[in-house]
Amino acid sequence: MFDDRVLSGMRPTGALHLGHYNGVLENWLKLQHEYQCLFFVADWHALTTHYDSPEVIEDNVWDMLIDWLAAGVDPSQATLFIQSKVPEHAELHLLMSMMTPLGWLERVPTYKDQQEKLSEKDLSTYGFLGYPLLQSADILIYRANLVPVGEDQVAHIEFTREIARRFNHIYGKEPGFEAKAESAVKQLGSKRAKLYRDLKNRYQEQGDDSALDSARALLEEAANLSLGDRERLFGYLEGGGKMILSEPQALLTAASKMPGLDGQKMSKS
Repeated sequence: MFDDRVLSGMRPTGALHLGHYNGVLENWLKLQHEYQCLFFVADWHALTTHYDSPEVIEDNVWDMLIDWLAAGVDPSQATLFIQSKVPEHAELHLLMSMMTPLGWLERVPTYKDQQEKLSEKDLSTYGFLGYPLLQSADILIYRANLVPVGEDQVAHIEFTREIARRFNHIYGKEPGFEAKAESAVKQLGSKRAKLYRDLKNRYQEQGDDSALDSARALLEEAANLSLGDRERLFGYLEGGGKMILSEPQALLTAASKMPGLDGQKMSKS
């Protein structure tokens, strides 16, 4: 539905070491030449475990960016930014928290695991519980469809996919959706409109996944569609409403676990 886009970040809770280069940065250096990449300093994520020592985060933000540049991350090839400088991350996180079931957050596998490993900290906070939802906001706000993670973090990507699905189900509904979708189909032109309907019927009636892929490709090639109509037709294909948020895919890294900046696993990169 959208161009391939990679999103990855690091928490600035300590100095980088060789593990970060081998486990994360080396991969970034390759990705920046293959995809549109966004790499960010996840300082708000760092607050979930270091809310009582924010000076640690502040001291490491710029050092981390300098280390990235020294390692070869190229600002002309990738977009680099600091999470807290983009308040829309927090805004989307807040809005999504209104519709996220509490049980979804409590069942994230790393929640209890991290509490045990960081037992010296008081992590009985919403910030720590809601960490995966903030991560989802980071990904979904840019419609990033590829997120580099180790196998231990795949569950976080699946959580984000569920959030996107729920968001689309609740907010993708609109009055007169079918009529608007049919009007958008006509904008494809007679031949493409007929092909779209045929592919849509094959997918919905026969479960033909290849028909769904072909229909998506057809829509991606239709340059005359507005963003709203494109969202409607992607959703119409699957028998739902507008597809506002796109579901990301895990881009598995060579390392099964990504090194954290505080000796623990990272929830990003």
